[in-house]
Amino acid sequence: MCDYSLHAVASRPAKVGETLVTTSFYGTSTRGFAAKQEPGVAVCLLPGTELAFEHHVRYNRFWLSTKNAGFRVARFCQIVPRMPEQHRDALAFPDGNTVLVNLLSEGQHARVIQLPVTRQEHSAEERSVSAETTSIPAAELEMTS
Repeated sequence: MCDYSLHAVASRPAKVGETLVTTSFYGTSTRGFAAKQEPGVAVCLLPGTELAFEHHVRYNRFWLSTKNAGFRVARFCQIVPRMPEQHRDALAFPDGNTVLVNLLSEGQHARVIQLPVTRQEHSAEERSVSAETTSIPAAELEMTS
């Protein structure tokens, strides 16, 4: 769910509407997202989570060089790494480019604007719709008896 939820770092799932901050986690070489109120807790994002940043997203390109992605919105995704131990969490931008979360510049604020529908939520909605479409209103039952 998130590369940066290492054994030494507490983690929790993201919530719609909360503001996250890009950060490095103490004792690791990994960057990720934390809530403003909980800087030491990694906030895990599901693929498809949509984020709106305060400013255009910045990321580290080389040792001391940062680059502007040119967008304030991004969708969390996971890429296939070249090697198994490499990071896979990334942000996908409207132009199709992706940037690893581990390369994001620290201190950027992003709001969680949408979470993807999970399999459980989808199944619950299907059951609800199915129950509604297969049930017969009580008034109709009385008229047919």
